[in-house]
Amino acid sequence: MEAGEISVDEIEQKRDLLNIEAEKHRRNRDELNERTRQFADQRDRLNSEVRKLIEEAGNHKRRRDELNEKVREAKDQREIWNKAYTDKAAELVELRRSITPKTGAPPSKLKRDLKSLEFKQMTSVLTPDKEKEIVEQMSKLQQEIRKREDSLKSNKQYSELLKNVNEAKEKAEGFHKLVSELAESAQKEHDAMMDLYDNADRIRKDADEAQAKFVESKLLADEEHRKHIDAIHQVHDFDKLLYGIRQKQRRPHGAEDAEKVAKDAEEVFEKFKKGEKLSTEDLMLLQKSGYL
Repeated sequence: MEAGEISVDEIEQKRDLLNIEAEKHRRNRDELNERTRQFADQRDRLNSEVRKLIEEAGNHKRRRDELNEKVREAKDQREIWNKAYTDKAAELVELRRSITPKTGAPPSKLKRDLKSLEFKQMTSVLTPDKEKEIVEQMSKLQQEIRKREDSLKSNKQYSELLKNVNEAKEKAEGFHKLVSELAESAQKEHDAMMDLYDNADRIRKDADEAQAKFVESKLLADEEHRKHIDAIHQVHDFDKLLYGIRQKQRRPHGAEDAEKVAKDAEEVFEKFKKGEKLSTEDLMLLQKSGYL
């Protein structure tokens, strides 16, 4: 072998080193691809949880909105019956005033006097005679109150209006209670919805982190794959070169381009010595020029 030539052993050594490098990049690529799959699975699992939470939150939102609509309807009914009660109660007061005898105290005054005597009896230290006197006064007041009330109840118009007043009051109180119950239920649905949205936001952040790691790992795996393929291509180039050396039949160059070929081959050989990547054409030029 002349000075400057490269032996087959040296070419095989370089090819073997490239094979080792290609295998290293393949292992790195496979490990990174496995990590990439794991991040993808984690991301998909977390996104699935987010979708379920959002769907469940949406159900609570729909129930909340339905309940709020019922609250508005119940409030409207409550206002209607409150007004009916106020109007009917005012009519009842006027009617009672018109049919109550002008003589004597009104029933409201009699009831206040009765309560005052009851309180005095319960809280005061009384002599037997004084207590008997109070009991008799209370009895007379009760009789007078019943007489007045019976007189009012016997009036058909008053009795019917009183019934309407009590019905309106009962309806208003019922719708007020319903408003409170519906509003409380709507608030519970709203709180449950917000808790689910908060959990979804927290899990979505974890999913975003998994996605970022997925992208990073995939880019690294793609880079290792590119390096693996690049090394494999170089190995194939050396294989072709070795095959050519074993099968070559030297052909003389024309005098007109011998100088140029020699110069080009020298430049390629310098690149080879520096460890730079050579194309198949470069390697064939070295072979043709006698470097190999």
